[in-house]
This record gives sequence, C-alpha cells and structure tokens, in this order.
Amino acid sequence: MLSSARMRERMARRTIALVLAGGRGSRLRQLTDRRAKPAVFFGGKFRIIDFALSNCLNSNIRRIAVLTQYKAHSLLRHLQMGWSFLRPEMNEFLDLLPAQQRIDEATWYQGTADAVFQNFDILKAARPEYFVVLAGDHIYKMDYSNMLADMRAKGADCIVGCIGVPIGLASDFGVMAIDESMRIVDFLEKPKVPPAMPGKRDVALASMGIYAFSANFLYDELQRDHDDPSSSHDFGKDVIPHLVGRGLAYAHRFEDSCVTTTPEALPYWRDVGTIDAYWAANLDLVQPTPQLDIYDRNWPIWTYQQQLPPAKFVFDDEDRRGVAVDSMVSGGCIVSGAHVSGSLLFSSVRVNSYARLREAVVLPEVDIGRYARLSNVVIDRGCRIPEGLVVGEDAELDARRFYRSDGGVVLISADMLAAL
Repeated sequence: MLSSARMRERMARRTIALVLAGGRGSRLRQLTDRRAKPAVFFGGKFRIIDFALSNCLNSNIRRIAVLTQYKAHSLLRHLQMGWSFLRPEMNEFLDLLPAQQRIDEATWYQGTADAVFQNFDILKAARPEYFVVLAGDHIYKMDYSNMLADMRAKGADCIVGCIGVPIGLASDFGVMAIDESMRIVDFLEKPKVPPAMPGKRDVALASMGIYAFSANFLYDELQRDHDDPSSSHDFGKDVIPHLVGRGLAYAHRFEDSCVTTTPEALPYWRDVGTIDAYWAANLDLVQPTPQLDIYDRNWPIWTYQQQLPPAKFVFDDEDRRGVAVDSMVSGGCIVSGAHVSGSLLFSSVRVNSYARLREAVVLPEVDIGRYARLSNVVIDRGCRIPEGLVVGEDAELDARRFYRSDGGVVLISADMLAAL
C-alpha cells in the first residue's frame, strides 16, 4: 500500500500541466500592449506565469505544456531563457504550444478548451493519466498533487479548484453551489445572489480557473465540446458547466492545498487582471509579514533573471539621502539621494536625487528624474520620468495625462510620457 505522500508524487509524475497563457489581459491597459498578461512583470524579479510554473515543479509535475496566442514573443523568450532546465531524458519537459492552425488553415485557438483540443496529438503521445489545467495569470502557491489526490479519493474524473470568498464579494466570480460531498450541483457566473457554502452562510465558493481531469475523460469531453456548434469552446463557460449539469464535477477547496509558511497564514490567491489589483498585489509583498511568502526555500518561485550588481543607496546629506523604507528593491537599482517608501522597484531602476516615491510599483529599467514626486503609480518598463514630474496629487491632472484607475492608481507608459 502506497503512503499518501508517495501516492501524490506518483500521480503528479503521471500528470501533464496545461498552462493557458494565450490571453491578452486588456484590463491591464498599456501593460499588455506589447506582451501577454502571463508575461507581465511581478514581484520585483518574476513574471506572472512563474507562479503557476513553480507550483508545478514544487508539486512534482515536471511535464508542462504552455499554450500561447496573443503577443507571445516576450513570454516565449522568458520561458526559453528561464525554464529550459527540465530534462527530456528524465521524462520532463516544458513544451511551448503556440496557436498554429493545427485543425485547418483558418482556425486559430477559439477558446481555452479548443486550445487544448487542437494539441491532442502532441499530448496523447506523452501518454499522461491526468491533466491539470491552469491559468497562467494568477498569483498564488498551491500543491496540485493534493488536488489530484482529492479527485482520486472522490472517485471523480473532474475536480475544480475553488476558493472561499465573502458572500458580499462573490458576485464578481463564477460561483459553485455544492452538496455535502463537494459535488458541484450548480455553476453561476457572477450571480446577483450567490449561494453560500454548506455550514458557512457568509462564504461562497468561487472558481479559481484550476481544473484536474483524468486523461481519457478529458479527451472524450473536449471531442464532445468540439462537435457542439453552440459552444464557445471555453473551459469555464462551456466544458465545466456541461459537466456540472451531468453531476460529474467536484470542488476542491484551495485551503486544502494552499502552501503557507505558518499555520495562521491565510490562503493567498490573486487575479491581477486590473491595474488596481496588480498594484495592490505587488505592494502586498512589501508588508512586514506578507500573506504570500516568496522567501520560503521549501517552495521556491523560479524565474529567469539577469546577473546584476546589488542595489545601491548613495548620499547621506541632510537634504539628499538615498533611503528606502518598507520597500523591496531589486538588483541593479540605484537610489541616489532619493526617498522611497512603501514601494517595489524592479531590476535596474534608478531614482535620482531629491525624487520621492510613495506606494509606487516601478518596472525594470525605469529612470526617475530629479525632484519627481510620484505616489500611487505603476510605471511601465523603460520609462524616463522627467525632472520635477508630480503624479498622485491632482486627480484631474493625472487623468488628463495618464491612465487613472477607478481606485486612483495611475499607470504611466512611455507613449504617455512622449505625448506630454
């Protein structure tokens, strides 16, 4: 009889992870003008997709296929440079599956389910027993082998990762109604009156867009979906609701597989699909004790990074002191006689003398001019902030010059600066 840990590892080794990374992420505005959402920078040195990929490796799933479509060059380059260490001779791989009209000469990926269906010949050749289907654009730490084991324990062929959300916020999600056995009995997309979990009247169960399937079951279901002319060929909109209607889908609670460093830490999962959410999730990391622990050596987040010198803070005059407080500062940065507070600086950022940053998310290779004052901002890669620019103090002026979100976060891009 296999131990529980050994059984989970064995299931993981027989699994292929399908990472859906083809979406544009248009709500991130100019951040996705030149790159797909999973390739957007996050957390000082990572890309968003690194979290799902690292979860796979740490869960012992070492066969991974990344399905891409929209403006994939930046993403593909990152994966080739940072994720090429898997060993095919050890039955490991990270396969890149861009849209390539495999069905006919007129059809690109029509939806997330169709993207997988179009690559069935490649996937079947690897002879997996299970598939884990993941979105490549969420921030979280999760042991997928626990979800696979839960599916097996329930005798199911499909299980959906779900997270409890306050009932008052659940209308923003796809919500699962479940019975006492965790079988999903209804799926409601952004319901006005969300159903509560059994025994928890103030909590609803929201889909995380994470699914596990037995392989033969998934082949059959995607063939059925492909043959359905009324389908949009999407997992969340078509495949999962169809399975729910037949009583074939179960829910898996995120809290049962979320990876935390301490028992009291709350499960952390974020869809960083808007500028407000992206800004807030990055700044979560500068808290004294963040809910998401990226310092955990037992569950490392892997990525590609340049070899850069350490961050440097220079000048210690009374009115010109290089300081960063309650902030994260990445390699290659120089804070030269400037003051940075509650902010996150990505690689190779330079903050020049007398500038002040507060609650700023600054992407790589940005140069911030002298005397600039910037607060509540996201600054895209490579921007050159003019000397004396002030952002975050006059909402109307900010909205005329840049993109200002409903939550008051200002996005600054190179094109916006060029138009000043």
